[in-house]
Amino acid sequence: MNSFASHYALFLAQTVTLVLVVIALVAVVVVLSRRKARHPGDIAVTDVNRQFEAAGDRIEALRLGKPAYKQLMKQRKAERKARQQAETRPCTYLLDFKGDIRASAVAALREEITAILQVAQPGDAVLLRLESPGGMVNRYGLAAAQLLRLRDARLPLTAMVDSVAASGGYLMAAAADKIVASPFALIGSIGVIAQIPNFHRWLQARNIDWEQFTAGQYKRTVTVFGENTDDGRAKLREELEEIHTRFRDFVQQRRARLDMDQVGTGEAWLGSQALELGLVDALATSDDIIRAACKQGRVLQVSYQRRLTLPERVRVQAQAAWDGIWQPPGPLG
Repeated sequence: MNSFASHYALFLAQTVTLVLVVIALVAVVVVLSRRKARHPGDIAVTDVNRQFEAAGDRIEALRLGKPAYKQLMKQRKAERKARQQAETRPCTYLLDFKGDIRASAVAALREEITAILQVAQPGDAVLLRLESPGGMVNRYGLAAAQLLRLRDARLPLTAMVDSVAASGGYLMAAAADKIVASPFALIGSIGVIAQIPNFHRWLQARNIDWEQFTAGQYKRTVTVFGENTDDGRAKLREELEEIHTRFRDFVQQRRARLDMDQVGTGEAWLGSQALELGLVDALATSDDIIRAACKQGRVLQVSYQRRLTLPERVRVQAQAAWDGIWQPPGPLG
């Protein structure tokens, strides 16, 4: 009996200890999350000119003999000092936007643009390296609106597309003064899509009822589990047509020479075809454009960086996995 009591007491102590450890860990996570919320992130700035020079210097160190390399470094140092003492030249700011279905990068884009507008001078410009196959209309509409802040501030904006700017991605590109694409980039897809699975017949076959209550005739047009009606489907199509019209109008206002009946069909084209249609203004890679900007002046890459809390990292990873297997309901650009 005493042996049982002692073993039970030991088990109870271990259990209590484990519970306390779990509570302590949760408390630490909560505290760290709140600290991060108070300090959400920082703007990081990279001197692209120096980055290119450093890469070349590493090659020169092996290509040249030691005396020649030392002489080159002295020359480079003198050139940098002269540039620092010279009058300020126009600056080009480089931004990156890699889009997912939810345009998650729009939060960072907002902070980056705000920082640029704080310091930009007449003659400065912005380069946007854009990669996105599109996604949720409201999120990409917000991203495009952020880019319009640059145009409103009279900062020339060039969108550079190396691989894809389709649907919501092209909506963003259309906000730029100039669009440059690589020859085989995927461009366009000015259209809207909504798709949703329906399990009504599967539930019905198992005698499972799905009850849904709404106030407002069109609060819910189609549903995943309930029985969809022809009226609900027609209303959803009407909403998609309205969004598509707004999408076409947005692009047409900024690229007046486009034949919207030809390019606003939801089709996507390769960069070389997009140039012929007027969807882009030139063919080049972002590397070409950035190097040319470095020769004309200073190029600074601006990025908003925030270390995610543990719950956020778990959420982002879970969301990425979910996006990979299921497209969310609602209109997608």
